[in-house]
Amino acid sequence: MNGNLRLPIEFLETLPNVNGQDVDIQLKEALSNLDKKIIVLDDDPTGVQTVHGVSVFTDWTVESIEHGFNEKEPMFFILTNSRGFTAEETEKAHQEIAKNILSVSTKLNQDFIIISRGDSTLRGHYPLETNVLKETIESNSEMKMDGEVILPFFKEGGRLTINNIHYVQYGQELVPAGETEFAKDRTFGYSKSNLGEWIEEKSNGEYTAENTLYISLEQLRSLNIEEIAEQLVQVKDFNKVVVNAVDEADVKIFTIALVQAMNQGKNFLFRSAAALPKVIGGVTDKALLTRKELVREETGNGGLIIIGSHVKKTTEQLEELKKLSDVEFIELNTHLVLYPEQFQKECDRVIEMAESLIRSGRTVAVYTSRKRLDLGENKKEEELKLSVTISNAVTSIVTRLQVKPNFLIAKGGITSSDVGTKGLKVKRATVAGQIRPGIPVWTLGDESKYPDMAYVIFPGNVGTKTDLKEVTQILSNQQK
Repeated sequence: MNGNLRLPIEFLETLPNVNGQDVDIQLKEALSNLDKKIIVLDDDPTGVQTVHGVSVFTDWTVESIEHGFNEKEPMFFILTNSRGFTAEETEKAHQEIAKNILSVSTKLNQDFIIISRGDSTLRGHYPLETNVLKETIESNSEMKMDGEVILPFFKEGGRLTINNIHYVQYGQELVPAGETEFAKDRTFGYSKSNLGEWIEEKSNGEYTAENTLYISLEQLRSLNIEEIAEQLVQVKDFNKVVVNAVDEADVKIFTIALVQAMNQGKNFLFRSAAALPKVIGGVTDKALLTRKELVREETGNGGLIIIGSHVKKTTEQLEELKKLSDVEFIELNTHLVLYPEQFQKECDRVIEMAESLIRSGRTVAVYTSRKRLDLGENKKEEELKLSVTISNAVTSIVTRLQVKPNFLIAKGGITSSDVGTKGLKVKRATVAGQIRPGIPVWTLGDESKYPDMAYVIFPGNVGTKTDLKEVTQILSNQQK
């Protein structure tokens, strides 16, 4: 297994094609036989980047979960924001979620499946989240989890799985995920790109690459649906299933086989990126959203862009955004977080400036210092706690704002989650669709600070270099 094999993007042209129309017909039939509510637990708000017309709940109370079960749509999302949690907080949240889902499922006599939607570059609390879900479900019900499906494919972000190796697209090259900046994440880092080896690495050898079931592109493209379904039926002891995919068609073919296996009584948990929820939820394609659909009320005020993510892609996009002369930029000096009094004054300064500029009709971009805080070795938990303090400060910009911006963009998963739940006080939003590929928009509920406003959730690691600038131009009505 060569984990260091880079591939040119042209490699994808060598793969056999499938008849998409036939696959769609079979998928529609399979989904009509899937009588289970699909619940997607999203560890940040970017997991809705492929769907539209579905609800997102920002808490996991029995009331919210029951609301989701009772909706006519087959799927709903619960935003856990667990990528910003400590391990202990993550465990507690997932125990509560699993118990509440079981309670509602029993009350309504409705089966369910749970998808743990994680980052397509393999960061997050894995395998903790799905292990806790499995243990809680099994100890509080008769249900047994036979296996776990690992499917991090996300085409819009250039995340493809080929020969069991997960790749990230950089320009015209596919780079193994373990060689990217994402693998060096201080909290969720890893070294393996082969997903079987990655599972073994993350589970400390509890689940091995050797015992993993691999669903290959060759199987999928040959439409060996019965064979794949039979392999899934044989999975037991919560062993892992790695699905290769380079196109949505691959996920569709797998899903047809998966439904067959589930209809034979097999139970799976899922750790996936955003492609699987769209497919298994039967969500149709939708054109990118226009300004007319997004800005429903012209306030005369400027817009607000909040940039918290530190990944290289975000910083590049910020540099492009700075080329717009009609946007004002305010840096929040996050290194002052080590000095609480000074940090408070810094937050006050930023909020006053932003308020004044937005009121005058100027669009404002507030961004955190680009150099990350580094406390040294073995300080992951301390750094995570400081990052929460910084995130709270960023959120307070929205909480304390006395003026309604004409639009709001938040850049970065944890940033957009905190701004949505704490700053905008969203309890339930509807996914309107996407403004650019992989960049979702929420329509805010009546309970929020700005009812009916379009809120753009811009993932840190998604988009071209110019996408942030172009989204801002669309919303500012400054398109060239």
